[in-house]
Amino acid sequence: MPAGTGKIKTSTAKILVIDDEPELTEIVQTFLENVGYQVMAENSAMMGVERARNFKPDLILLDISMPQMDGYDVCKELKKAKGTAGIPVIFLSGRDAKEDGGRSFQSGGDMYIKKPFSCERLLDIVRIVLSSLDR
Repeated sequence: MPAGTGKIKTSTAKILVIDDEPELTEIVQTFLENVGYQVMAENSAMMGVERARNFKPDLILLDISMPQMDGYDVCKELKKAKGTAGIPVIFLSGRDAKEDGGRSFQSGGDMYIKKPFSCERLLDIVRIVLSSLDR
């Protein structure tokens, strides 16, 4: 990537994965770290919000169905806080794409990926979203 473009380099991009399934977060974290991203994972929605405030990721991968606080509420919480409002959110969900897809955008999400997904497809979408950032 040319110097001075203001775009985030893959090797320096920080990604936060928030999903209540430890197996999924571990797979996604390992895969994305192996291609050069700095990745943090949280298996609790509440801890994910706190981690987003402290870690200041360039991108958040967020599950919709979680106990205590669903992904829509997490996204709304992040989008109303000054320090996290500009962070793109990619929703991950195994639920109905028609219903969840619309609600994910209404709550502030930038993309929606239906589970199950391949790591390669996830990587393609992560790269597209990160390349569109002007930071």
